[in-house]
Amino acid sequence: MQHAKGFRWGRKNKEKAARQALMKAWSYAFRDRRTKKRNFRMLWNIQINAAVREEGLSYSDFIHALKQKNVALDRKVLAQLAQEEPAAFKEVVNQTK
Repeated sequence: MQHAKGFRWGRKNKEKAARQALMKAWSYAFRDRRTKKRNFRMLWNIQINAAVREEGLSYSDFIHALKQKNVALDRKVLAQLAQEEPAAFKEVVNQTK
């Protein structure tokens, strides 16, 4: 976009504005790397809860039973099992009962 006197406006042509935009983008990237982890953990919890309720347990009872039985599966793996291998997930649930 050209101004009447030939000046160009916009971030790509202004070094200071471009630097500020880059700093802001870096701060968003830093923040959102942590937010992504939080969001995935919430998603896994929801998926596990849905699968466990079909087996007659609540999410909190299931997680507590896993800790009591020293089953070392994290939430990501449990959510994958619940979605992709329902029979294997059912066996895990039966181990905790």
